[in-house]
Amino acid sequence: MNAGIQGATFTVVNRCQSTIWPGILANAGSQPLDSTGFELPSGETRTFQAPPSWSGRFWGRTGCQFDPSTNQGTCLTGDCGSNQIECNGQNAKPPATLAEFTVAPAGGQDYCSGEFGSPDTCKPSRYSEMFKSACPRAYSYAYDDASSTFTCSGADYMITFCPSSTR
Repeated sequence: MNAGIQGATFTVVNRCQSTIWPGILANAGSQPLDSTGFELPSGETRTFQAPPSWSGRFWGRTGCQFDPSTNQGTCLTGDCGSNQIECNGQNAKPPATLAEFTVAPAGGQDYCSGEFGSPDTCKPSRYSEMFKSACPRAYSYAYDDASSTFTCSGADYMITFCPSSTR
């Protein structure tokens, strides 16, 4: 059966030489996954099952210091501002690199699909153009940057931090 119908499995892998603290934020209208932030030691993996309609983002946090008795602290990169290991609905603060996923858009009624599913037919709105002019390096609408967006129907995903690391 199609993975998109069942949802998707996200496997987070740490091939870095040090511990990372991935953050996860479900988009509006999506249920949070089993965790919104966690510690991932070097060489470890963690798997999450997302429901069919899930959309959200993953990012890495580094240089984190958390008090073991309270789990409170901060990170040098990707901090979510919750002052905890769990991000609890908070997004990454710069500097951070994130990967955003939409498992199976509701009935295919996402913004640019069907006859509007190409860069020629899905154009920016005046609001996304205004955002783009203020933040030219930011992604602001579908097809904004063809080298940064990809589609994979019915897939499971492996998110690997430091993929070429030789630990």
